[in-house]
Amino acid sequence: MSNGPNRVLDDLAKMMTDAAGAAQGVRQEAETAFRAQLERVLNKFDFVHRDEFEVVKEMAAKARQEVEELKKRLDNEENKTASKAKTASSSPKENEKKK
Repeated sequence: MSNGPNRVLDDLAKMMTDAAGAAQGVRQEAETAFRAQLERVLNKFDFVHRDEFEVVKEMAAKARQEVEELKKRLDNEENKTASKAKTASSSPKENEKKK
C-alpha cells in the first residue's frame, strides 16, 4: 500500500502541471487576441510611425530656418530700396534749394 499515496500524489502533481500548462496556453492566446484587437484599434487612428514623424519634423525645422533667412534677405532689400528712394528724393530738393 505504500505505492498508493505516492501514486495519488504523482497523479495530483501531473494534474497541476497540466493545469499550469493549460493556463499558460490560455494566457498566450488571450495575449495574442488582445494584441490583435489593440492593433486594429490603433490602425483606425491616423497615427504615423516615429521615423516618419522625425523626418517631417526635420523638414519643418529646415523650412522655418529658410523662412527666417528669406525674411532677413527681404528686410535687407527693403532697407536698400528705402535708402535709394530716400537718396533719390532728397537730391531734387537739394537742387531746388541751390537755385
